[in-house]
Amino acid sequence: MKTMNKTLILAVLVLFATACGNTVDKKAELTALKKQRDEINAKIKAIEDELKLSGNTTELKMTDVMVTEAQPTKFNHYLEVQGKVDGEDNIAVSSQMAGVITSVFVKEGDAVRKGQVLAQLDNSVLKQQIESVKTQLSFATNLYNKQKALWDQQIGSEVQYLSAKNNKESLESNLATLNDQMEMSKIKSPINGTVEEVNLKVGQMASPGSPAVRVVNFSTVKIVAEISEAYASKIKVGNNVIVSFPDFDADIDAKIHFTSKYINPINRTFLTEIRLGSSKVEYRANMMAVVKINDYTNPSAYVIPVSLVRESSSGKYLYVAREEKGKLVSRRQVVTVGNTYNGMAEITSGIAVGDKVITTGYNSLMDGQLIKISK
Repeated sequence: MKTMNKTLILAVLVLFATACGNTVDKKAELTALKKQRDEINAKIKAIEDELKLSGNTTELKMTDVMVTEAQPTKFNHYLEVQGKVDGEDNIAVSSQMAGVITSVFVKEGDAVRKGQVLAQLDNSVLKQQIESVKTQLSFATNLYNKQKALWDQQIGSEVQYLSAKNNKESLESNLATLNDQMEMSKIKSPINGTVEEVNLKVGQMASPGSPAVRVVNFSTVKIVAEISEAYASKIKVGNNVIVSFPDFDADIDAKIHFTSKYINPINRTFLTEIRLGSSKVEYRANMMAVVKINDYTNPSAYVIPVSLVRESSSGKYLYVAREEKGKLVSRRQVVTVGNTYNGMAEITSGIAVGDKVITTGYNSLMDGQLIKISK
């Protein structure tokens, strides 16, 4: 029995040793095959490179591409903000004194002249005061004339003459003040223009500071825009501007003529104004416009579509077509991108005059790949 057990154990050990030996042989065989595969791949690559260099490319597939030659051109960057139309003179006229409106002489759309009366406040009390002062002044003037005649003849006292003179002059000053108040009871237009709003009704109480009538003069039109303080260093008087009115399909070239030195603490913006000349646009107060402010210009830049620029761990690049040993190949060209605007990028370095930048077919390209330029 013991002999049988020993025999069985010996058989198991022989089988295990054989299995281990097979495993070792398989690993060695796998390693050898991988080495052969690497050697074959290296030979294939060497033959392909040799064919490219020798010109035997009859059966090699070339990638069709389209190119454009790099030429320096002007690059403009614009800051786009929203603005509104305003007249150079856009005035909310208010009353100079408190009072009840008795008459309104204008309506929206009326053309008015500077100094024209727009509305009248109740001045009946002032009229009574003026009549009373006129009566007193008439009496005081007669008395003064008599006193002066006597004083010229050295008759009477100097005090009587001076009192009559002072009383007369005091009443004249009082009358002038009342006449000024009479003028203040009239709401007048301070400019030539057109009435845009009338916020008055007969019987309504008017008070100083409350807008009564809006008068606008559009002989000179301007665009008012609010700019973020982040651009304060770039926005200056004289900057070129393109003003667009989408509803009129019109663009107007202009310049900035004013930038505020005050930053609004609430929204952190400052005001900018652009004066407009005549155009086919019928300007209206508060009409919205798109303002494109030219805040950067490079007169000699290489400008390409942003979509052509690729990016890797080594930086930004694009593909250019190069002739090497009589064949066209694609090459990665590392570039430096400056500003971008409206889908176009400014290339500040990496491109030279005449470089053939690949613009079509670049998505599947690799560095050194054979290419063919399509017409």
